[in-house]
Amino acid sequence: MHIRIDIATQRLDLFDEDGCCIRRYRVSTALNGAGEQMDSGCTPRGRHRIRACIGRSAAWGTVFRGRRPTGEVWSPAFAEAHPGRDWILSRILWLCGEEPGVNRGGRVDSMRRYIYIHGTGEDQPMGEPRSHGCIRMRNDDIVELFELVSAGTRVEIVE
Repeated sequence: MHIRIDIATQRLDLFDEDGCCIRRYRVSTALNGAGEQMDSGCTPRGRHRIRACIGRSAAWGTVFRGRRPTGEVWSPAFAEAHPGRDWILSRILWLCGEEPGVNRGGRVDSMRRYIYIHGTGEDQPMGEPRSHGCIRMRNDDIVELFELVSAGTRVEIVE
């Protein structure tokens, strides 16, 4: 299995071991566009792997902070009471760059930048760049994808 994320089309494709696309999802990448620098708010390009899969037994809409469940569950009313939060919900696939000097090491390290594929509030649009660097998905979609991949799965992010 491997994942290809296309920033231009705001799409995530999951391919099986034969190279056949078996799932396609709308996503939302960084509002600031593509880029690898620390604190840029950009989505990093290049070859990555899933370093960790977090939240396997979490309820749909579970709110995470620092990769830990807070005990809160997202709802439109909860979101309205906490405006401006960058919601990390349901599941987290934490990415690790594979290209030294491009997305691994120093000020371009995707893992140290906490770049994830994760769920977000249902009020957030998909198909347009809005994130702070991560790849956002609908909660139903990230829960489904989470069950199909594992740590070590290859992820390619292209413009």
